[in-house]
Amino acid sequence: MKSITFVIMLKAEIRKQALKDRLILNDLTYQELNKSLLNQFKTLDFSKIKTLHIFLPITEKREPNTFLLIDWISQNHPEIKIIVPKADFETALMTHHEYLGEEDLKKNLYHILEPQKGNLHEGEIDMVIIPLLAFDKQGYRVGYGKGFYDRFLEGINAQKIGLSLYPAIEKIDDVNEHDIKLDFCITPTEIIKF
Repeated sequence: MKSITFVIMLKAEIRKQALKDRLILNDLTYQELNKSLLNQFKTLDFSKIKTLHIFLPITEKREPNTFLLIDWISQNHPEIKIIVPKADFETALMTHHEYLGEEDLKKNLYHILEPQKGNLHEGEIDMVIIPLLAFDKQGYRVGYGKGFYDRFLEGINAQKIGLSLYPAIEKIDDVNEHDIKLDFCITPTEIIKF
């Protein structure tokens, strides 16, 4: 599999290239990468985790299939409460809801699956699995550019874990003070600690 090679780039360029690289993945490669991500995820320490916040994948954009992770957590750690986000595109803020299963999810206008009846969660969150298009060796990430996760992560004290189908790039040039650094990033071959 071809790996993304960026030298030092700006978020807009990285975003464009990462999306392009993800969309050319064939089904078999995509499935294999997701299985490998799950295998890495299984090695995390969940002993102190009571609440896990996890994004739901936009499969049209070849995002990591977090349903594999959700199913594994549900089966192996039923004591962990799973929370999923719902985005408000007018305020660029998210609300957080109890995950009730795939039957409670519905796509919004942006093809993002969202919970419909899951109770609002306003308590502590111990671990957040964060979407990204790319990340660098310093632990910064490039998302879709709306800042939903940076605003959310600013106010919480949780383990921040990125999920990437590709390895780290060298450096994101235009990191700013609003960008929240990851604690770890899971790739198909390793878990990187920052």
